[in-house]
Amino acid sequence: MTENIVLRVAQKELRLFFASPVAWFFLGSFSAVTLFIFFWVEAFFARNIADVRPLFEWLPLLLIFLAAALTMRMWSEERCGGTLEHVLTQPVPLWQFVAGKFLACVTLLLLALVTTLPLPLTVAWLGNLDWGPVLAGYLATALLGAAYLSIGLFVSARTDNAMVSLMGSVLLAGLLYMLGSPLLTGFFGDGVGGVLRLLGSGSRFDSITRGVIDARDLYYYLAVCGVFLVLNVYTLESERWAAGGHPRHRRWRIATGLLVANLLLGAVWLQRLPMLRADVTEGQLYSISAPTHDVLAQLQEPLLIRGYFSERTHPLLAPLVPQLKDLLREYAIAGGDRVRVEFVDPAREPAKEQEANEEYGINAKPFQVADRYQSALVNAYFDVLVQYGGEHETLSFGDLIEVKTGTGGQPEVVLRNPEFDVTRAVRDVLYAYQAGGNLFEQVAAPITFTAYVSRDALLPQLLRDYRDAIRTVLDEQVARSGGKFRVEFLEPEAGDGAVAERIIEEWGFQPMLASLDDPREFFFYLTLEDDHQVVQLPTGNFDPGSFPDSLEAGIKRFASGFTKTVALVLPDSGPRFPGMPPSGHSFDTFEQGVTREYSILREDLSDGSVAPSADLLVLVAPEDLDERAVFAVDQYLMRGGTVIVASSNFSVELTGDRLRMREVDSGLRDWLETQGIRIADTLVLDRQHGAFPVPVVRRIGGYEFRDMQFVDYPYFLDLREPGLNGEHPVTAGLPNLTLAWASPVAAEGTEARTVTPLLVSSPESWRSDARDVMPDVDPAGGDVLAPGGAPVAPETVGVLVQGRFESAFEEVPPAPEPAAAGEETAAADGDFGGLLRRSPASARLLVIGSNDFTSDQVLSGLVAASGTQYLSPVELLLGAVDWALADGSLLEIRSRAHFNRTLPPLEEGAQARIEYLNYGLALALLGLIALAHQLRQRQRRNRYRRVLA
Repeated sequence: MTENIVLRVAQKELRLFFASPVAWFFLGSFSAVTLFIFFWVEAFFARNIADVRPLFEWLPLLLIFLAAALTMRMWSEERCGGTLEHVLTQPVPLWQFVAGKFLACVTLLLLALVTTLPLPLTVAWLGNLDWGPVLAGYLATALLGAAYLSIGLFVSARTDNAMVSLMGSVLLAGLLYMLGSPLLTGFFGDGVGGVLRLLGSGSRFDSITRGVIDARDLYYYLAVCGVFLVLNVYTLESERWAAGGHPRHRRWRIATGLLVANLLLGAVWLQRLPMLRADVTEGQLYSISAPTHDVLAQLQEPLLIRGYFSERTHPLLAPLVPQLKDLLREYAIAGGDRVRVEFVDPAREPAKEQEANEEYGINAKPFQVADRYQSALVNAYFDVLVQYGGEHETLSFGDLIEVKTGTGGQPEVVLRNPEFDVTRAVRDVLYAYQAGGNLFEQVAAPITFTAYVSRDALLPQLLRDYRDAIRTVLDEQVARSGGKFRVEFLEPEAGDGAVAERIIEEWGFQPMLASLDDPREFFFYLTLEDDHQVVQLPTGNFDPGSFPDSLEAGIKRFASGFTKTVALVLPDSGPRFPGMPPSGHSFDTFEQGVTREYSILREDLSDGSVAPSADLLVLVAPEDLDERAVFAVDQYLMRGGTVIVASSNFSVELTGDRLRMREVDSGLRDWLETQGIRIADTLVLDRQHGAFPVPVVRRIGGYEFRDMQFVDYPYFLDLREPGLNGEHPVTAGLPNLTLAWASPVAAEGTEARTVTPLLVSSPESWRSDARDVMPDVDPAGGDVLAPGGAPVAPETVGVLVQGRFESAFEEVPPAPEPAAAGEETAAADGDFGGLLRRSPASARLLVIGSNDFTSDQVLSGLVAASGTQYLSPVELLLGAVDWALADGSLLEIRSRAHFNRTLPPLEEGAQARIEYLNYGLALALLGLIALAHQLRQRQRRNRYRRVLA
């Protein structure tokens, strides 16, 4: 019976609402204003992010007016028309009438939200939309709208004037929103501001729409609904009372007060409980993931994570403080007794501030803020300290946030990828601490050191001395290993020479020569192996003093928990002057990214070798490598190493107001072709491309003008799935990638080698051998004129080749440096012509056909085009480094960010059609609602006719 009354009241209110043209005006206006704000005020296409955040940013304000409009006549018209007395005299509890009207209003609210559904569907069709925050956003909108509706019903019950009800509802709901608004909280410190954010409806809304559904936020909205619905019932009930006191009146007041108090106290009580929340973002951006749990599981000593946050800070940073604190608290929960999390306001604890300044190098940063009286500079802290043992690492606000320039130049600030940043810092201090301990504690499986050494009669004296010297070092390691290190010396020529044949066939270990005058051949090769891999130890010039370092570097390749070393070969950026950009190609952003996570070694290959400590060799934009440098790369690969090459036959530089393309001889071309890889002498263009600020030529009459403009630039390939290999760890985490001036890369697989395409352009791509990459515009300043060519087929621009490689120097080894006077033979240098002619199956070669895609010049252009720091090109190489070093602990969460889900390139006409389509779909949905209402009315009339017939 109760359910029937509630539904009958709701149906009656819905019929009255839809019978009025004003109702359709409200719904249509809400839909039109929402779409206008999304496409025009927030400039969706210029923002270039595949999300619907602009929609939810405005809904807390729009819902205030919509809820007030929906509720303004609900009770005031009953009172004005004299029907309220009829309601009050019914033998039905008044809460059922209140619930019915509330249900009707919520239904209208949900119908209004239905008209906005084309927006997320359109974004999902265009790009890679994360549906978690979208669904959470609609949940938050429904709850916030319900809270505003309860306020509106309460105000409407207090007056007989609909306009007074409208204004009162707007005022009261607006006050609730303003409590947590940055416009108000910015005037106070973090303490008062935090309390206001807990009271404000908008700040709670923001928390849910970012993709974190917290039970405390849900209860807040339910509590607001409950409070005002209870007050609504009390207001109506008091209308029944006659003048004069009555015990029943007193009981109603007490019951109402207790209900309201319990609802409010429940919110306070929940605030003190441990977090009950669900992270619904893709990849769980705001929660501790499995990689972080794996890193924390390695802790043997207490870990301290301390956040330094000033009470008064920049208004754009203030909302991020509670988000970061919540995440750090999850580290304490996940780590248990091993992790201690603290939060410090340095202004309140001078001793901690002095410690931060002197011991950890953490200092306050100046921010410009405005209070109630003036604008001023405030020195504030927004830093995180991670300390383990005697090691520590700090993260400042620049390491933690991501900024995007919004419409009107207003910045949009969010936490970039806080879990990755904090977990990386934990891993780094853990590895640094472990580096000072026993190396073999981090080795899981036993390692065998095998020396393939000929008998004394064949060895030169230098090598006999070297062998005897390293035995002492090996014996020391065996004693320290606890049974995890075994040593064996094998004589390849012994017996029938089967060992010699095997190492020649499997690893290409060729016999060495003592000198050109001495025909004796011998073997002297050192390897480390376990059940999964074989690593050759470089012997260099057979200097016993360098062997301990080579051995330690080799063992670390089998161990976990040590910082790896990356050998970088980068072009010389030329002389640098203070305040001036580099004169040549620079890759500072990429180099700094590698430095944050690994030890780097700027490798000089001219000596014909790669440092023994190098765990990975990366060559970016190599140029004019000589034969000995190529030999060093070749032999590193033959030792079973991984080589990453980013190279093309062309390089583009912005000089003055021109783009200049020049041909580049990397020195690796012939060597790559020997390995079955060919980089074409063309560049790939694609209709699916990005924008870039470049100088363009504008011709008017007989004059030429060069201007800097953002243009759609087909040389900037916009790679997305399936062009990004979703099955390989290097590219699986990237939502998109802009690859600049890329050449096609062709690779041939064999029975011994597998080829995996990683980067492929869209089907609407073509090749061009044009040497002029300067964009041009038509005389009217319209479309950019690109080199001609019709889309042909997808082009592979990045490949991974893995397996056995043959040395390119099998027949023509590089000649040693000319001997100086007085040097008799090569043996005097310890160079016995050792050459590896075949790699083990673990060797890997990753080739990307571009010199410039990670250059600072390109990255700065992408920042200007996107309005935020676009680091996907750098993330690609860093992900490749993680994968190559078998350091996949953070690879899964590396590429997570807020602003890296960009929209695909769209022409202006296509953008307009998409916008008009959304207006049309919203109108169609309103039409469907009207049609459903008409059908419902027709069914109702037919039912009445049958009853009266």
